[in-house]
Amino acid sequence: MPASELPPSTSFPWQGKRVLVTGGAGFLGSGLCHALAGLGAEVTALDAMLPEGGANRANLAGSGIRLVEADLRDAELAPLTEGLDAVFNLAAQTSHAGSMIDPLGDLATNGHAQLRLIAALRAGSPQAVVVHASTRQFYGRPRYLPVDEKHPINPPDANGVSKLAGEQYWLMEGRVHGRPVVSLRLTNCYGPRLRIRDARQTFLGIWFRRLLEGDAFEVWGGDQLRDLAYLDDVVAAFLAAAVTPGCAGQAFNIGGAPPVSLTQLAEAAVAAHGGGNFVTKEFPADRAPIDIGSFHADDSAFRAATGWAPEVPLAEGLRRSLDWFRPRLADYA
Repeated sequence: MPASELPPSTSFPWQGKRVLVTGGAGFLGSGLCHALAGLGAEVTALDAMLPEGGANRANLAGSGIRLVEADLRDAELAPLTEGLDAVFNLAAQTSHAGSMIDPLGDLATNGHAQLRLIAALRAGSPQAVVVHASTRQFYGRPRYLPVDEKHPINPPDANGVSKLAGEQYWLMEGRVHGRPVVSLRLTNCYGPRLRIRDARQTFLGIWFRRLLEGDAFEVWGGDQLRDLAYLDDVVAAFLAAAVTPGCAGQAFNIGGAPPVSLTQLAEAAVAAHGGGNFVTKEFPADRAPIDIGSFHADDSAFRAATGWAPEVPLAEGLRRSLDWFRPRLADYA
């Protein structure tokens, strides 16, 4: 996201600031890295570069951003966590189906590794603000819509449990040790640099790939509602959370464009591409038990606290995404 397009409230404090972005070679992480570097920050991207994750060296190619290939689960973190002004913590295992296959590995990244980072920052950067990437997944199947932060917690899968644990470790660090911590519970995010080779990061990734390769994509169910947040809007939310004092110590929902059904979303994606096909199928047997049905977020608390609001309409975000990937398909598919 070009620095010139960021809201003024997100842009003024970053010149010369030392910033660590974990998961920095991934989709959202690299978006933050580019924005922060454009605002004059000294940015280090930390990423394990695991093949099953969203990291891609092409995400930072030509940026001049320092990339450190290391895994939070076992890396020596002290040299990377000294004298920081801010940390954007996006390192995570995000695959819901993958978490059910390997719940211990899921917890190692989303729980144990978070504790290691917390300890390292406590020693090296005790005053650094932390914005933690969380998820709407642990709300489970909604009891009402839109879902606000007071909604009961009922994780439908191992990933929801581990992400909830990670968020609570960070919020506890704020309560007990006074660190300014904000947790953002994200909805479905999409845009340039998304993992599109498969559906491990989000179903939209494989939809984009199929469209760009001229193949039909699958829509499971079709009636479920989703709100989708474009990359630039999510980046702006992270930056606003970091610089708004009233956000510290809280967890906020971050939504996106007005909700649409998956069938409507598929039609919008086809229209944005200028053609294409999809088929509607029932949920696979292994995915149906962890599907949460319809979801869209009430993010009014974050809007009130920061003045942030998503600005990119769904049709425009889909068009921008497909246009961005079209000449870069070989690097991402």
